[in-house]
Amino acid sequence: MNIDQAIKFLDKQIPNSSLGLPEEIFLFISRLTPMINVDLLIKDEKGRTLLSWRNDQYAGTGWHIPGGIIRYKEYFETRIQKVIDTEIGLPVKYDPKPIKITQLTGRQNTRGHFISILFKCFLSGKYTLNKNGLTEKDRGFLKWHKSYPSNIVKVQSIYKKFF
Repeated sequence: MNIDQAIKFLDKQIPNSSLGLPEEIFLFISRLTPMINVDLLIKDEKGRTLLSWRNDQYAGTGWHIPGGIIRYKEYFETRIQKVIDTEIGLPVKYDPKPIKITQLTGRQNTRGHFISILFKCFLSGKYTLNKNGLTEKDRGFLKWHKSYPSNIVKVQSIYKKFF
């Protein structure tokens, strides 16, 4: 199979790239180009920061600011709302002006280069978190933090000054 045939084959595997990519293709593309993601710095009226528990082979295990990778032709606002809907499930307010833009490169080739855009958000601490029945070590578990946790995912250390 030559390169043109390979590209045609891949095109057939992706009917609508704005809906996301098959995992294998996404991981391959992440070895070729930076991924652009939104991260949500969610605070409550007490100044606490909302973090999500992650267990990810690329980023590691620990606390993580909620976020997501922008899809092809997707606006920041659309990805922010999708992260809110899928990771938080509660009404989060956000400022559409980013408070930090960071470029991250890791040692690994797969998922090894990110451009992360941080948005300041607000969610009342009065809401009940984890209505989905998750417990503290389940991926996606949400918890308010008064200070920077020692077991935060290493790549998230770029946000330490915001705690």
